[in-house]
Amino acid sequence: MSKPVVAIVGRPNVGKSTLFNALAGEKIAIVKDTPGVTRDRIYADVSWLDREFTLIDTGGIEPDSRDVILSQMREQAQIAIDTADVILFITDVRQGLVDADSKVADMLRRSAKPVILAVNKVDDFEKFMPDVYEFYNLGIGDPVPISASSRLGLGDMLDAVLEKFPKGAEREEEDERPRIAIVGKPNVGKSSIVNKLLGENRVIVSDIAGTTRDAVDTQIVHSGKEYIFIDTAGLRRKSRIKEELERYSIIRTVTAVERADVVLMVIDATEGVTEQDAKIAGIAHERGKGVIIVVNKWDAIEKNDRTMREYESRIRQTLSYMPYAEIMYVSALTGQRLNKLYDKIDMVIENQTLRVATGVLNEIMTEAVAMQQPPSDKGKRLKLYYITQVSVKPPTFVIFVNDKELMHFSYTRYLENKIREAFGFRGTSLKFFIRERKEKER
Repeated sequence: MSKPVVAIVGRPNVGKSTLFNALAGEKIAIVKDTPGVTRDRIYADVSWLDREFTLIDTGGIEPDSRDVILSQMREQAQIAIDTADVILFITDVRQGLVDADSKVADMLRRSAKPVILAVNKVDDFEKFMPDVYEFYNLGIGDPVPISASSRLGLGDMLDAVLEKFPKGAEREEEDERPRIAIVGKPNVGKSSIVNKLLGENRVIVSDIAGTTRDAVDTQIVHSGKEYIFIDTAGLRRKSRIKEELERYSIIRTVTAVERADVVLMVIDATEGVTEQDAKIAGIAHERGKGVIIVVNKWDAIEKNDRTMREYESRIRQTLSYMPYAEIMYVSALTGQRLNKLYDKIDMVIENQTLRVATGVLNEIMTEAVAMQQPPSDKGKRLKLYYITQVSVKPPTFVIFVNDKELMHFSYTRYLENKIREAFGFRGTSLKFFIRERKEKER
């Protein structure tokens, strides 16, 4: 099931980043008193009352600004608004209701998305409540008084957010069709790949912001089986600031990846794998999705007998955190190898949903421990009692040990490699949780 998306919007300096950090539980956004400091839209997974959602922190909206960076931030916020299921509109009780708030409210009304209006910096409810009532004039519902810095009123605000989540969000779970997100930097050929698979120009790449997320879902039938391709084509845009252009991709990528089973990470063969590619691929890795690295424009590369091997080596080096990812070399222009994508997708989904019996897992673990002794520290040796698989998508395992502190990352990686040797799990990450169990509990 895909998580709902909540975007925090508002004009600069009303406390959006402070609120984001309070909800995300760690300092991710940079908080300064200079308006417009949150240049990067940043996302985090948040849970409240057993419901999980993805929270997006946007740059401040300055409705009429001609300043390049502020107008970029306005466009960024517009993408967040278009992508979000619920919008958290933040205002500032100390500055009071200003004209820019009304303009932001108009923007939000046009989006037709559910909006929760939060009035921030209400550190003393008795003192500030008369000023909070002024925000009823925006005409977008009841203002919720909060203080992000003192963490006051956040529970009431989150309750209101949860009530606005789309009721159909759970239905996607019943849809058994494989969902494939096509992600990557602008201009690498994501839409061209979908168009070629479709055999028609159905996904139009345009410079217009605000293609809603449902509008870029494309159903393709191959050999009698249906696939849903989630394209992030709306990311191409003109920009005077290259870094800003790159940052646009993050939010669309997060929401597309969130809804997918398998992620096709498209790389331009003529450019090679870049740092931005590594960031985008990292989102799929963090969220435990199946990953296929699709090297497009392979027809444009001069080749000899070593080209593919050297290219793969460079990809593996840059994306060293995901050695399990499958790699394919294709050309959207000529259609080279594109039909083989389906076999790869099917294989990765099979591996994402593979379950291994507990008895077999424990045999592998026992053998692995016999071959390489677990680490010890100050005379105390790590003991591994038991391993079991608890879920799929991605395959997730729990290992019970005597002392979690002794379970070094490298030993977990060693066990992962042994499990992969036995079962492959090609194209999918594996997750491991270490639980402590005292001798007497056994």
